[in-house]
Amino acid sequence: MNETLSTALSRPIVTNAIRIALVVGSLLNAINQGEALISWSGISWHHVALNFIVPYCVASYSAAKNQLNNRRN
Repeated sequence: MNETLSTALSRPIVTNAIRIALVVGSLLNAINQGEALISWSGISWHHVALNFIVPYCVASYSAAKNQLNNRRN
């Protein structure tokens, strides 16, 4: 787990995961809370945050596992 975490926190993976999280998180927020975001009322800020955090975690974990698997093979 330590190796996975240190790989996931490497600069290339972090920057790529941030890019993915920005795109996917923006799309998810537009889909799920578009009207609330446009009118600035009734926004669920913890959902806004989660819509960015979850894609970041998925992208960084999958990239780290892929990189570790490629090293071992």
